[in-house]
Amino acid sequence: MKLGVYNAILHNRPLAEALEVIAAQGLTGIELNTGGFLPPVHVPNIDEILESDIARDAFLAQFEGTGVEIYGLNCNGNPLHPNREIGQKHAEDIRRSIKLAARLGQTRVVTMSGLPDGDPKASTPNWVVNAWNSAALDQLDYQFGIAAEFWKEIDELAVEHGVKVALELHPQNLVFNPASFRELLKRAGTSNIGVELDASHLFWQQMDPVAVVRDLGPWLFHAAAKDVRVNPNAAIQGVLDNSFRKLGEDEPRTNLGGDEWANEWPKNSAWDFVALGKGHGTAFWTEFLRALHEVDPEMMVNIEHEDTELGAVEGLEVAAKVLIEADAALQASLAATS
Repeated sequence: MKLGVYNAILHNRPLAEALEVIAAQGLTGIELNTGGFLPPVHVPNIDEILESDIARDAFLAQFEGTGVEIYGLNCNGNPLHPNREIGQKHAEDIRRSIKLAARLGQTRVVTMSGLPDGDPKASTPNWVVNAWNSAALDQLDYQFGIAAEFWKEIDELAVEHGVKVALELHPQNLVFNPASFRELLKRAGTSNIGVELDASHLFWQQMDPVAVVRDLGPWLFHAAAKDVRVNPNAAIQGVLDNSFRKLGEDEPRTNLGGDEWANEWPKNSAWDFVALGKGHGTAFWTEFLRALHEVDPEMMVNIEHEDTELGAVEGLEVAAKVLIEADAALQASLAATS
């Protein structure tokens, strides 16, 4: 397996320093953010790289001798957002990331399916959580029509550039589980649009990431290593708890595009993102890697650190230790049966 880090947690450091941090953990790859919800901090000259071989070669030269390679690009966002200021920008970021991947010798771009409005008159995304009523199914039919048109276009661009696009199965997106992915696949008829498997978003939905990997099989293109801890308050509030707080303009907050911002996480949360091992032990991650290995022995698996109880480097150290131990256990078991 190829083990690396998604670079968002290291955006406060120069690229050279970020590579040093990653290599120090015994990891060999970096997944570079190239737009969407977050700015492309470590690839600030995308347009120049797309046009100039000199600029491209200079960028790639920064990785030489570091022991760290590029393990895919990431531009998570909402390309279907009805607010054109957000939706069109995120859509164009995906297009640019596909072209950039080809320029950098990469074959994977991670993003999200996006979520459109619920009807032509609406101005905000609308996620159907439970389609028990006929109107909800009508809304989904409308939304999948929008998504199919967009992703068919993106698929053609991906095929042209020899790139595969991996959609993160993320709630508050139209595609968030295998069934919704297959619905998009059926409607759009795509070949180079697949799935990025981030176990964390499956855990809190009470899904089994290992079973999902085996269910998706060859449609699984990429993976993220992030854990979830389900807390006692889940017994009272359930996993769909909406006790978030809107942050004020005078508080530190993350812009998600236009005038949309990330909210403060619930104080007594039903569940939390945690570093690997704090929700599920090494034995689980060994089986997770085993399932990924069955799909592709060269699968790129990148740590995503969002554990607010741990600092950036501390969290990566904890996660890397578990992931490397899990990979070693997998390799030992494969050797024993070969």
